Amino acid sequence: MKLSIERAALLRSLNHVQSVVERRNTIPILANVLIKAENGALSMATTDMDLEINESVAANVQEPGATTAPAHTLHDIVRKLPDGQDVEIALNPEGTQMTVKAGRSQFKLSCLPVADFPEIGAGNLPAGFAVPAADLRALIDRTKFAMSTEETRYYLNGIYVHETEHDGVKVLRAVATDGHRLARFEMPLPEGATGMPGVIIPRKAIGEVRKLIDEAGDSIQISLSESKIRFAFDHIVLTSKLIDGTFPDYQRVIPEGNDKIVEIDAKTLTSAVDRVSTISDGKSRAVKISLHGKHMTISASSAESGSATEEVEVNGETDIEIGFNAKYLLDITSQIEGEGCRLTLADAASPTIIQDNSDPSALYVLMPLRV
Repeated sequence: MKLSIERAALLRSLNHVQSVVERRNTIPILANVLIKAENGALSMATTDMDLEINESVAANVQEPGATTAPAHTLHDIVRKLPDGQDVEIALNPEGTQMTVKAGRSQFKLSCLPVADFPEIGAGNLPAGFAVPAADLRALIDRTKFAMSTEETRYYLNGIYVHETEHDGVKVLRAVATDGHRLARFEMPLPEGATGMPGVIIPRKAIGEVRKLIDEAGDSIQISLSESKIRFAFDHIVLTSKLIDGTFPDYQRVIPEGNDKIVEIDAKTLTSAVDRVSTISDGKSRAVKISLHGKHMTISASSAESGSATEEVEVNGETDIEIGFNAKYLLDITSQIEGEGCRLTLADAASPTIIQDNSDPSALYVLMPLRV
């Protein structure tokens, strides 16, 4: 194998693929990137056995071939090379060592056999549809913060994506919850998604897809089965195993009898909660919201720091006192892009619904705290 490639193009691709590789690996081959050079292109793939990224980039291939080399080491080398240089990559005849040259710099990396590299990307993925990049970005951003990190409830460590109906219209819905808050987002069902299985996409796959969306074209092709999902970007294919579990009946968490409604400017609420929570207890981050008529008082106190209050005006008149975890509340209000934010409450012990007045596609549920 012998090829040359522009340093910027190589670094961009390595940035994408090396992030899948775990820093601590007990299986040596999983620390490596699979490199293939043929037909005027360099393709690179990495995997952690649950997730695989494969990317192709144009290169000047003098001799086709394939090998595997340490992913993070190769990335660090290319990252530190001067910009604007061409990088030459060559494999020795024995296939045991890869030489990386640029200008006066030369590196020799130990290689492992291509046959040892596992591939999870193969397999039949019967359901397939295209999603606009902007819609997929919104789907992830509006829900990912509510994913659980508890390993015991592994089935909550991702976003549940499924086909359903809302007001007689078929939609693609995404839901995430950690038991303290719930985020739901929906968009019109893409053509070809009818009959797709409901799937739980793992948090690591969500993170990698989100990074790639910003560099993607207008549309992203999604293919999936009961056990795997694949996202195809311009020259990048990301394949991930799905979480093998049953997502809970989230509809039961969304209250239907809440009758106290107030509206407030989202940025005003976010700023006020952020300021007051500076004083809140470090562990629970509790803030108390007191609604009296057209006034909302946000307060917090802690034995060590003291207390804080701030008053803001709201639309709608109701009397209620309720406590929330400030971080969870801020995670939700920061997702609201419109000016108006609606809180639908019942009492101090019941979940509250929070929505963007100008965007009905997203709905958030927040459990209260006792304060």
